[in-house]
Amino acid sequence: MVDSTLHHCSFCGNHKDAVTKLIVSEDAAICSSCVDLCNQLIVEGKKTDQIPAPNLKEFDAYSIKEHLDKHVIGQDGAKEVLAVAISNHYKRINNTPSDLEIQKGNVLLIGPTGSGKTLLARSVAKYLNVPFVVADATSLTEAGYVGEDVEGMISMLLSMANNDVKLAEQGIVFIDEVDKISRKSESSSITRDVSGEGVQQALLKLVEGTRCRVSPAGKRKHPQGDMIEVDTKNILFIAGGAFVGLDNIIKSRTKGSSIGFGAEIKYKNDTSDLASVVPDDLTKFGMIPEFIGRFTTTITLADLTLDELVSILTDVKNNFIAQYTYLFMLDGIELSFTDDAIMRIAQKCIDLNTGARGLHTEVERVLMHHMFHIRKYKEKGITELIIDADMVDHPKVIT
Repeated sequence: MVDSTLHHCSFCGNHKDAVTKLIVSEDAAICSSCVDLCNQLIVEGKKTDQIPAPNLKEFDAYSIKEHLDKHVIGQDGAKEVLAVAISNHYKRINNTPSDLEIQKGNVLLIGPTGSGKTLLARSVAKYLNVPFVVADATSLTEAGYVGEDVEGMISMLLSMANNDVKLAEQGIVFIDEVDKISRKSESSSITRDVSGEGVQQALLKLVEGTRCRVSPAGKRKHPQGDMIEVDTKNILFIAGGAFVGLDNIIKSRTKGSSIGFGAEIKYKNDTSDLASVVPDDLTKFGMIPEFIGRFTTTITLADLTLDELVSILTDVKNNFIAQYTYLFMLDGIELSFTDDAIMRIAQKCIDLNTGARGLHTEVERVLMHHMFHIRKYKEKGITELIIDADMVDHPKVIT
């Protein structure tokens, strides 16, 4: 039976009239303040267990490149430049000279869809053991307009760091589809471009380094709510985009126009000229000069070759063929692909200009009918499924 004489908290000794709530059991009582304190200690304990502090002094450019080679196929030149940029960034954080100010060098990745831009950034963050978030630039708007505020990226990063400000200030933010926030036109407009040039303007101070106040993880931003101050000067921003049409701007600068008699005909989907991009090309594309100046390292990625796509399908860890082989094995069916079938899948991705991102779609398309009729296969005693080139071109059920 509950002792009605318990009027004080058994932990802090406060009277029930001095606290918001006193929870009483048979032989003990605890106040709401002690409950909040215990909850805070549990959260801090989880935070320490889940995300150990990164030891960023150990990593050099060569070791970062070695790690990227295990997870990203091809793009050797891009991986070397990115590894050096990452290494220099964290050298700057951990070895700040007293008489010299080293400017932050953010990174801009330019390459066709499916070439590995997001994978490169994610793999680096995982290796360094720092918080990492991917923000979609197409959802960003200027502050005060419908959409996501640019400071929401920092709030996401703080959430990944379990509200550990120091850890969040060493994190990496990847801004995807950054080419979609280009100016809609080179001429000025009477209406505000709140999702294009306006977002670029809003990102300037954030990317360069500023103190911003964001809401804690899981809470909506509110003027009277609790806010946490985060300094972005040591947060590495990596922006990536396909920049469709940028190659034509570069060709116009380097090779002249292809209009008129005797003009040289150029291939429509040739992206080899991206490697010679200069800031003025990006300005003509629609990026403002101030924004380009914040990203001092520009890395271009090339289209993946047929052999590289085949390697992604078969060699990398957690490749798609291994995933589906396992799923079929759960139903007692041994799945295999002929070399010609794998080559045909990779070639289709090249023809559709989908890059590595299209591999999953193609494998799913080829196996969809088989996965749907897998029960019939088991009833018929079919224990082996071999996918050849003809079954890639014309998916059909085994009868």
